[in-house]
Amino acid sequence: MDISLFHIEQGLGFPLILLHGNGEDHTYFEHQIEHFSKMFRVLAVDTRGHGQSPRGTAPFTIGQFADDLLHFMDAHGIAKAHLLGFSDGGNIALDFVMKYPDRVEKLVLNGANLFPLGMKASVYCWVWRHYRRARRKHNLKKQEMLLLMLRQPHFTRRMLAAIDKPALVVVGDRDMIRERHSLYIGKCIKNSRLCIIKGTHFCANKNFGPFNEAVERFLSED
Repeated sequence: MDISLFHIEQGLGFPLILLHGNGEDHTYFEHQIEHFSKMFRVLAVDTRGHGQSPRGTAPFTIGQFADDLLHFMDAHGIAKAHLLGFSDGGNIALDFVMKYPDRVEKLVLNGANLFPLGMKASVYCWVWRHYRRARRKHNLKKQEMLLLMLRQPHFTRRMLAAIDKPALVVVGDRDMIRERHSLYIGKCIKNSRLCIIKGTHFCANKNFGPFNEAVERFLSED
């Protein structure tokens, strides 16, 4: 691996890895780190090119981020973990469990999408406009971030059906991901359930009480 991922760690017990969304960093989970550290060894990671993790020279793709996570787990002696991914972090978690199922115990997918048009049309157009603006201003970092949302991921029904890990699909009732898209994810993963929280795409941060309660209940089940 060409880089080392920055992370913060808190708590003891079974590992719970937190994966943030596009353009963010580990601080997005400010309301989850302390809460879940009472039950788990919580590791909140900055994805490649985000926060305090360097960009490196490897591809800037969901697949590469999943491979980075594998190297991270190996480097920190983590044989298996729960994954809680928000937005692109959820997409990373999906890619990871498809490639490395033996390394995952449970999945929490918060605002993940299977392909770019899983986003509502207004959001997709917003991303496209800001990508074009970043190109005009020669803002290469922002271009790369936004292009990731416009081009990835690309998961199929068959790929989801192959997942045999318990999964919690969490979305806000005013999420930027289409509701039928989230319902479809929950339907395709055979051992999953859907939980709708009041709020937007950012319900884990803005309405963290109900979010944490739903996640804690799911992770504590046998």
